[in-house]
Amino acid sequence: MVNERRSGRANPWVLLVLTVVLLMVIAASCLFGMVDIKMEDLLKAFEQWRAEGRMPQMLHYFLNFRIPRVLMSVLVGAVLSVCGAAYQSIFRNPLTDPYILGVSSGASLGAAVAFLLGLNAFFWGVESLALVTALLTVLLIYGIASIGNRMHTTTLLLTGVCMTLLISAIISFLIVLNPHKMDSIYFWTMGSFANRGWDDVLILLPVTVVGSGVVLWYGRDLNLLLAGSEAARSMGVEVEKVKRLLLLVTTVMVAFAVSSCGVLGFVGLIVPHAVRLVAGADNRKVIPYSILCGAIFVLLCDTLAHTLLYPNEIPVGSLTSMIGAPLFIYLLYKNKKSY
Repeated sequence: MVNERRSGRANPWVLLVLTVVLLMVIAASCLFGMVDIKMEDLLKAFEQWRAEGRMPQMLHYFLNFRIPRVLMSVLVGAVLSVCGAAYQSIFRNPLTDPYILGVSSGASLGAAVAFLLGLNAFFWGVESLALVTALLTVLLIYGIASIGNRMHTTTLLLTGVCMTLLISAIISFLIVLNPHKMDSIYFWTMGSFANRGWDDVLILLPVTVVGSGVVLWYGRDLNLLLAGSEAARSMGVEVEKVKRLLLLVTTVMVAFAVSSCGVLGFVGLIVPHAVRLVAGADNRKVIPYSILCGAIFVLLCDTLAHTLLYPNEIPVGSLTSMIGAPLFIYLLYKNKKSY
């Protein structure tokens, strides 16, 4: 552990172990769910499909529902975790969450309006409006917090909190006016990967890959930002440019993730924070480790969400919060002397 905390680059053995664990969890999650699928039955279904040219119902469910749901869990977990790691460095605060800038509240407002307009009957009807309102909310917050060409991070955070409270009040007002839509809106805001398909995966995959690549590329600059803007500027970092670029990229990533599955609490907060406590503060390690750990965490939570109370399904956002909040409180208590 001492060597791991002192080394500058991510340990390839740690990355290998985390990757193997993720692949094992993916394999298990593909086989276990509301309907368990045995490997021998799966192989027989593939053989029947090859021999008869007709896809068995079980195989259709496995390929078009089970696998996309698993992959969406992996992608969303990776997105929220890598964005959380970036936000915590940009704002120099280990308690910063990817939703702090109003992304989740903006997406929730769009989703609520979409349900009220009946857009849930169309492909990506709810998701597209949620994405638009999430991005518009963040642009509004950026505009309020920007002073000339500079962005005041404290004002940005405070504006995000105020906007979140305002939008939550608006959503509550809409629900009061339309109580028959209350269940749909609440279930969406609590997060779920139910009924996710390959189209959703293909939309989120490039956003995740490109966005994570950008954050990884700026890992060294994020390390310097932890020392303060002036110190980073003296080391050759274009502070305002880097901040704006990373905030733009991570905000778009979070907006796509939230619009596709709803709000998953504590993922972007607890995962990078826990990684930092174990591996140190160097973002060249924190970012790749957080990507893999976040994917594992959300996938495990989603698997539990649709198996614990079968045939009922727990909203995965509720489960991430129920697990993440006590764990985060424990980490804070254990390490309170360092704050």
